[in-house]
Amino acid sequence: MGTVETLRSAGVREGDEVVVPAFGSRETAEAVVELGALPVFADVDADSLCLDPAAVADAVTPRTAAVVAVHRFGRPADMGWIRETGQRYGLLVVAADEPGAGRPDQDDVRRRRDRAAYLDERLTGVLTPSAVAGHTYEQYVVRVPGNGRPDRDAFARALRSRGVACRVPVQAPVYRLPGLRRDVFLPQTERAVDETLALPVRPELSRRELQKMAGACNALGGLLRPAPQPAF
Repeated sequence: MGTVETLRSAGVREGDEVVVPAFGSRETAEAVVELGALPVFADVDADSLCLDPAAVADAVTPRTAAVVAVHRFGRPADMGWIRETGQRYGLLVVAADEPGAGRPDQDDVRRRRDRAAYLDERLTGVLTPSAVAGHTYEQYVVRVPGNGRPDRDAFARALRSRGVACRVPVQAPVYRLPGLRRDVFLPQTERAVDETLALPVRPELSRRELQKMAGACNALGGLLRPAPQPAF
C-alpha cells in the first residue's frame, strides 16, 4: 500500500497536517497534498539524515494528524523514537521507503555492505555514514568537509575528473521546490543539502576501483578545511 492509500485509510483528510521530512525527494510531500492535507516539514537528524523525533515534536499543532518517516538512502529511520513521539501526541506514524527504491536483492545488499565497510575503514578525506543494523546502502552518502556547497561541488567535480562517478543526492530542501514552497529554514536540512555526496558502491565495483576512489577522496579532502567558527 502506498503512502497516499495508507494515509487515506487511516482517516487523514482535507485540512489535516502531516509531518514529513524536509530532506529528500518531493514525492512524500506531494502524496500529502494529493489528499488535500498540508505537508509540514520537519528537520532531519544530522547523523541518519532521517526525521529527527525532536523536530517532529516541534512541528506538531492541534491540526496534525500523522507523521511520515522515510528510510533514507537505505538507512532505516529511528522508528522507535518516532513512534513514541507519535503516541505522545496521538498521531498516526507511517514508515515509508524512499520513493523509487525497489525490493533489494540480498546478494546485492551483501556486496554493497562489503564495499561500504571497505570505504568506512579507508576514507579519511570525507565524513562517512554511520554503520547501523539494517542499512542496505542504496546510496553511500558522505559529508564533504570544508565550507558547505562551494567546497562540496568543487570536490565532486574533482572526483569526476578522476573517474569517480559521484553525485549530489539532494539538490534542495523540499520546502524550496516549486509547488511546495514554505517560508522555513531548517538548519540540519540546509547543511545536509550543502555537504552530502553519494559515492558509488555498486555490487560490480572492483577492489581496484574502490582503492582509486578512497585515494582520490583522501587526497582531495586534505585540501579542505572548515571555516573558523566565531567566538562568543
